[in-house]
Amino acid sequence: MKTLLRTFAVLAATASFAFAAAEGWGTDWKAAKAKAKAENKPILINLTGSDWCTWCIKIEKEVFASKEFQEFAAKHLILMEADFPKKKELPAELKKQNNALKKQYLNGGYPTVYLLDAEGKKISEDIGELKGGTAEYIKTLTALIEKSKAK
Repeated sequence: MKTLLRTFAVLAATASFAFAAAEGWGTDWKAAKAKAKAENKPILINLTGSDWCTWCIKIEKEVFASKEFQEFAAKHLILMEADFPKKKELPAELKKQNNALKKQYLNGGYPTVYLLDAEGKKISEDIGELKGGTAEYIKTLTALIEKSKAK
């Protein structure tokens, strides 16, 4: 019975992640890890200040929102966003989750972006700095994914 309940909980979490990910980025950390494990894909976690951080807004517009990145991500990544907005209030549970992710992953400032395995272990250094636009970002991610598979 416990196994059945756990299975249902994972499926429900994955479904909620899929719903949130309709725009590409999920917000449920447990669901992201479960989905990464099930699909054998790394997680790209983005710690962002979506409504106030200039560099966060820039990388969103110039890379993450591009058709090329979205197509690449759909095939190769699980996208996870931990947002720290100033102009809107997040639900308490999401805020608590994001603060835990902040303690674990924030690299001094926003955006902080890492490629992680399904357990949440870092595959990359912080790749939140935008250099070279979408094509270069995809090239960097591709190299990191290939390197992690070779281990």
